Amino acid sequence: MPALWDLPDFDAHESVHMFDDPKTGLRAVIAIHSTHLGPAAGGTRFWHYADQQAALTDALRLSRGMSYKNAMAGLAAGGGKAVILADRQYSKPQELLDAFARAVDSLGGRYITAQDVGMSEDDMVTLSKNTRHVAGLPGQGGDPGPYTARGVYLGVKAAAKRALGTDDVRGVHIAIQGVGSVGGGLARYLAADGAKLTLADVNAERATALAAELGAQTVASDSIISVEADIFSPCALGAILTDTSVAGLKIKAVAGGANNQLATSAQGQQLADRGIVYAPDYVINAGGIINVLRHVDNADDAAINARIDTIPGRLHQIWEESEASGDTPAEVADRMAQRLIGR
Repeated sequence: MPALWDLPDFDAHESVHMFDDPKTGLRAVIAIHSTHLGPAAGGTRFWHYADQQAALTDALRLSRGMSYKNAMAGLAAGGGKAVILADRQYSKPQELLDAFARAVDSLGGRYITAQDVGMSEDDMVTLSKNTRHVAGLPGQGGDPGPYTARGVYLGVKAAAKRALGTDDVRGVHIAIQGVGSVGGGLARYLAADGAKLTLADVNAERATALAAELGAQTVASDSIISVEADIFSPCALGAILTDTSVAGLKIKAVAGGANNQLATSAQGQQLADRGIVYAPDYVINAGGIINVLRHVDNADDAAINARIDTIPGRLHQIWEESEASGDTPAEVADRMAQRLIGR
């Protein structure tokens, strides 16, 4: 394994912490990218990785994304992320969560955790018994998924305006990859507006049930990215936009809730070269973290939704600067975020 500093996704991270507790089986990474604007905030992902290198890469990429996301959302928070390496059975015993909470607590508040893939609101309550550095607890907004979904919905409409010339999505064909809390919520918003939907999920039964509810179509999870549609909305895991998958896209815009959609920066240029509008993921999917960090300034639901309402305007600003500068939307968004975190 190369040295941490030589990894392609290491981006002057302030610190990267590795935790190994043989007694409980905990293996975890907490990556702190930046605390320039405040404590590093970002959820904990509980996932079975192919190997330890993949887990470390995920933590590095996700923590950098959280720095950019929190900065662009105007939050007084830096960026961090944790990953817990799950076994094949996704066992999550109490003692493992307790050990992870102690790991978070050992960082003295430099990192604030919250929900992410594989971690529930109940898990956050469990963690809070051993550390106070937890956000998104009951009474603090709870599940961030519905707020993320609303922001992505507004962003999809903005992408329709940019790519199709209308923000009325009635009859607009949108292919959604992943129909969990975020993708499912997005699908319901769009169905209510009369959009034509094609859905896919690794849990085929979940996709089928939602399609029956909404009058949508389904395809296999590995073929959704090649569906001919107006907008592709990735709402599952990241790095799905590769050289090969971008070359096969049959859409006019990419706008979805998944983190780190671009496998590398090269795909941002590839999308631009094909004339496909791209909504930078950490801008469009900021609704969840806006909600999770409501306790920082005691914001109520009205204030949270007002902040989420700014997402379309921020996307249009990025697209306009991209058109004027010739840089891709991903490059423009990164540059804006880097300025905000003092880099």
